[in-house]
Amino acid sequence: MSTFPGSPDHGRRSRDERRLAITRVVAVLAALVGATYLIWRAAFTLNPDALALSWLLWTLEAHAILGLGVFVFALWDTGSNHPSTDELPEGRVAVLITTYDEPSEILIPVIDAAVALEGDHETWVLDDGNRPEIEELAHRLGARYLARPDNRHAKAGNINHALEVVDADFVAVLDADHVPHPEFLINTLPYLNDPALALVQTPQDFYNEDSFEHVNGRGAKQRRGAYTEQSLFYRVIQPAKNRWQSAFWCGTGAVLRVEALRQVGGVATESITEDLQTTIRLHRAGWKSRYHNEVLARGLAAPTAEEYQLQRRRWCIGAIQTLRIERPITDRSLTGEQRLSYAVTIFAWFDAVRVLGLILLPALVLLTGAAPIAAPLWTFLAFFGVTFLLQQWAMMRLGRGHLRPIASTIFDLARLQATLVALYMAFTGRKVGFAVTPKGRTSDEVRRIRVPRLLIGLGGLYLVALSYYLATIAGMTGQEYASPGVAHGAAFWLVVGGVLLWLAVGRIRATDFAPERRASYRHEVNAPTYLSGEHGVMTDLSLTGARVDVGTELFWLRQGEPLLLTVIDDETDRELTANVAAVDRHPDGRSTVRLAFHGGQYEDLARLTEGLFHPHKAGPSRSPEGQRMPHALRAA
Repeated sequence: MSTFPGSPDHGRRSRDERRLAITRVVAVLAALVGATYLIWRAAFTLNPDALALSWLLWTLEAHAILGLGVFVFALWDTGSNHPSTDELPEGRVAVLITTYDEPSEILIPVIDAAVALEGDHETWVLDDGNRPEIEELAHRLGARYLARPDNRHAKAGNINHALEVVDADFVAVLDADHVPHPEFLINTLPYLNDPALALVQTPQDFYNEDSFEHVNGRGAKQRRGAYTEQSLFYRVIQPAKNRWQSAFWCGTGAVLRVEALRQVGGVATESITEDLQTTIRLHRAGWKSRYHNEVLARGLAAPTAEEYQLQRRRWCIGAIQTLRIERPITDRSLTGEQRLSYAVTIFAWFDAVRVLGLILLPALVLLTGAAPIAAPLWTFLAFFGVTFLLQQWAMMRLGRGHLRPIASTIFDLARLQATLVALYMAFTGRKVGFAVTPKGRTSDEVRRIRVPRLLIGLGGLYLVALSYYLATIAGMTGQEYASPGVAHGAAFWLVVGGVLLWLAVGRIRATDFAPERRASYRHEVNAPTYLSGEHGVMTDLSLTGARVDVGTELFWLRQGEPLLLTVIDDETDRELTANVAAVDRHPDGRSTVRLAFHGGQYEDLARLTEGLFHPHKAGPSRSPEGQRMPHALRAA
């Protein structure tokens, strides 16, 4: 690479180094100012008449500033990482696709893409559901199939069983919904030329960009900028762990050395986050890990609030289980940096307690009249304002463009009850089964998701507190606030918190994130077709059906009628048989036909839809809304 002065690469590197230097200066300054602020607050501003409330507020502020310090440590350097060679290591490679109850419509693109990966390998479908139709699907798409007599230890047990059967030196692990890019193996396996390296993890990314986790929302036209709640972790936090040799396995999108897994007794089975627990054991045994910060597979993000909350609850419980079982923070066989890095990962779940405290505090101040701050109002506002703004600026810079404070807070609130329940369950030792996050169809009707009771209770508390505040300043309660400035400040934060609560509830209840009625994700397309001889345009496509606009009324079509759909391609037209699910006839003479594909058309569906997941494979193309399109689905 050319980096001589004046070259584009040299200029780019100089700009990057300058940005990094500014980020570090801002971060250190914010941490020092925050520490000074905490000392000042503890020494001069605590109210002796309301010590409990004063210390509660100070503790919440200290937690936030400690969190900034942790951020500075964890994200000091997120530099790029590449293998030292492009050569593939010697040894046999197997791609393992783990599945339990996911339907064939979810599995088709995953199996098809895994079989077609560049580089010599075998593809195995590990079916804990032991389903004959999945065995047929695997064989017809060119993969091998493996089931077992029981499904003990869920996914971990499934992989361990495969390790006893599959003859491989390296395994790539994919969840049933994660479609790998063609270069997945050839871009990750070269790291494993290092004989001390046990695993390489890649980012999780998602193709259903209208999910609950994506900020832009369903149907948004900003999909190129779609932001997922997990972006900060996968694109910034995990890459930064390379510096401390503490990047960990995230369940899917990873390649692992079989020898390393066998040395630590296989995949850990004692917690429901087997990936994190297994990585700790690998690090304890002296194996290294690496994070490759390139999206090489795309899966399904949780489409609804229910699935999002279920997933986060499982992750939280698993993290606390791992903390109790493995004790990574006190284990001296791990390096100090690894121990601190694991502490950061696991204790991040306790942020929910801070969020609850920050939500409750303004209401407590207004309802009790107690003032947790004893300082001149403008002096406090000056100190607090500088500290808060510096902290937010530092967090934004450390997040490298992947941190959105308002969106992050809304997600914090959306999962608040689930996380608190998970912490309670984990610490009380309640037995927790492995719950698979549902994929595909979750309901036969559009319905709003139920709002967590905790959020309803907090909303009610806020209304009571705000009403009491307004009545008090109007002289209707017989009480006077001893520190009116503190009360007005609490009312301001109450309104801010109330707006955030309202936004979180609105997101949970939005029909945009209602349960999916089609069994697989609908992709917006714009493809020329023939529908039983009539020319039309396909406007959406899934693995179970399609929607086609036709320029004539099609008065002869009836619901349930079978017909032939031909998708026009420059190379080979694709033909699929389907039944009419519904026909909408428009006043201008057009018809919109909704189709349900017949079962068993595995190969044709795989060929037709593969470009939806790998647009670069056949040359990228986009619909008018900006949706990436495969060669076979481009508009005429």
